[in-house]
Amino acid sequence: MTALVVMVSLAALLIAASYLILNYYPPLGSKDKGPSVYGSPHYAEGKFSYFLPTKMDMRLSTSLSMLFDFMKGNPNAKPKQPLRPERWIPQEHRDDQTRVTWLGHSAMIVEVNGSILLLDPMLGSAPSPFPFMGGKRYSKQLPFDIQELPEIDAVLFSHDHYDHLDYGTMMRIKDKVRRFIVPLGVKAHLVRWGVDADIISEHDWWDNLEYEGLSLTCAPARHFSGRSLGDRDASLWCSWVIDSGTSRIFFSGDSGYGPHFEEIGNRCGPFDLTLMECGQYDERWAPIHMMPEQTVQAHLDVQGKLMLPIHWGAFTLAFHDWTDPVERAVAAAEKQGVSIVTPRIGEAVQLGSRQLPRTKWWRAV
Repeated sequence: MTALVVMVSLAALLIAASYLILNYYPPLGSKDKGPSVYGSPHYAEGKFSYFLPTKMDMRLSTSLSMLFDFMKGNPNAKPKQPLRPERWIPQEHRDDQTRVTWLGHSAMIVEVNGSILLLDPMLGSAPSPFPFMGGKRYSKQLPFDIQELPEIDAVLFSHDHYDHLDYGTMMRIKDKVRRFIVPLGVKAHLVRWGVDADIISEHDWWDNLEYEGLSLTCAPARHFSGRSLGDRDASLWCSWVIDSGTSRIFFSGDSGYGPHFEEIGNRCGPFDLTLMECGQYDERWAPIHMMPEQTVQAHLDVQGKLMLPIHWGAFTLAFHDWTDPVERAVAAAEKQGVSIVTPRIGEAVQLGSRQLPRTKWWRAV
């Protein structure tokens, strides 16, 4: 009887702890996405959706194969030694040129028209609600000290997954940011974390926002959303178009391949630079993450001139080698005649420059 009492007590404690975490643990964000989601044509029965079927293969055989791959492991899933980012220093004369700096994974700094933008600034140590449990960042330091960041004119998020929207990062940068620009439903997370609702704007696909001399368009993507149990697809995911008048940038966010890329190209292209998802893919979840060859094709679909592959180089979230995304993207780009840049983390890409970073630096790691 004593053993039974202990087991029941432990079960009750576990249930109570789970309830408290799911309802009160801040990194999980907000379950109430607010009234803005209800008017969207992409929202029905409590969920957002892409216009083509977009689901992971969840058959038992597929789940077992992923379990086997996880247990087997991959010795090349991460670098043998920590990566060493370049040091990022803000431009002194920011009005002159458009400069883009990759921070690893999908995090970017865009300096344009005198403004500094952050795109999906996941700057934490692990993409997880419990960072001590997640797979760690490949580098021990960032290209800058967060406390030394200058004022950020705007932060743009593509969706609410942990490898893009990080609670720890938000708590460290929120007081440095003048405006947050997010897809529908994501505002609720930020408000829960103490961001003033008045400096957050939410957008549906094809919404346009004029801000600080920039034209920003929230564009479609083929993905999903969610941070906790029961909130899958409760908020929108998107890509972004950044048009300064003298340069035009496309930021893909996370996306499987689809006809939306051609539509974006026809509506908003051509683009001087595309920041294209390339990494964390697998045939078993191909609808939500592109293969590198599809990444290059998507760049062509949106009518891009120069491509920078992102969504790799920081975390291991799939089973492929950590260098597989960039190796395959470079090979596909060469085959298709696409101009591609491969900066180190923290290394700036200056649009219009004759000296662009194209070295295969990862081979020397």
